[in-house]
Amino acid sequence: MCDENTVADNEEFLRNSGPMSRRQFTTLAAGATLATLLPRTANAADVTENDVKVQTPDGSADCYFVHPSSGRHPGVIVWPDIVGLRPAFRLMGKRLAESGYAVLVVNPYYRSATAPVVPEGASFQDPATRETLMPLARSLSAETNVTDARAFVAFIDQQAAVDTRRKIGTTGYCMGGPITMRTAAAVPDRIGAGASFHGGRLVTDSPDSPHLLVPQMKAQFLFAIAANDDERDPEAKNVLRESYDKAGLAAEIEVYEGALHGWCPPDSRVYNEVQAERAWARLLVLFEKALV
Repeated sequence: MCDENTVADNEEFLRNSGPMSRRQFTTLAAGATLATLLPRTANAADVTENDVKVQTPDGSADCYFVHPSSGRHPGVIVWPDIVGLRPAFRLMGKRLAESGYAVLVVNPYYRSATAPVVPEGASFQDPATRETLMPLARSLSAETNVTDARAFVAFIDQQAAVDTRRKIGTTGYCMGGPITMRTAAAVPDRIGAGASFHGGRLVTDSPDSPHLLVPQMKAQFLFAIAANDDERDPEAKNVLRESYDKAGLAAEIEVYEGALHGWCPPDSRVYNEVQAERAWARLLVLFEKALV
């Protein structure tokens, strides 16, 4: 989870990575090269993209919906990291749609603010950005996650571009990781696959710990774990494995060596292209297998 430890790890990485990496990030933060960081999708489908409003019991959620321009396809719900819905996640959603999925990228903070909630290029490393983001993140709970998950699944199933005969997938990054698990447990008959990338607080001592929900799920899962997250809580992966084994559910659980918390989004200061692409490839394998 993004916290003071994350900030310290990232700062140490940047200190040791040299001036070139800092210059590259400055260019990236300015939005000049974001799209070029993600490899082109092979045989990419033409897509249609729209900003949409999804009605929930708590209001109107502003989201990004993108899908192949023809045909019906499996739906996917994307839960962003703590920085929220922004150009990087739109790009990631579009890339997934080009691979044949109808993708809803959500603004988890819609109760408080429309997206983006911080300026483009803002980093969690910056104190002012953290002061904006932390209250927003704390305003969410297991209960709001479930309420939103059900509303977003209902929206997906109402779209002409979605093949409702096939299961829905869900992905989450950082704080979105545990939300994928709550989504899978809240709507088990619709969620066929979930993926958590550098997810935080997947296993806790709390009675609402996400791992306790595994018996309520029917979804296969991918857990791509940051190396520094594993160093702080090495037992979490073992608890996850045991939970999924007991439930008889397939789960790929792997620590991505050399990848720091936050390594997947292309606008992250610790973006690791090699490991991000490996995680992306494993996601596509999971969806191809499980969203049937």
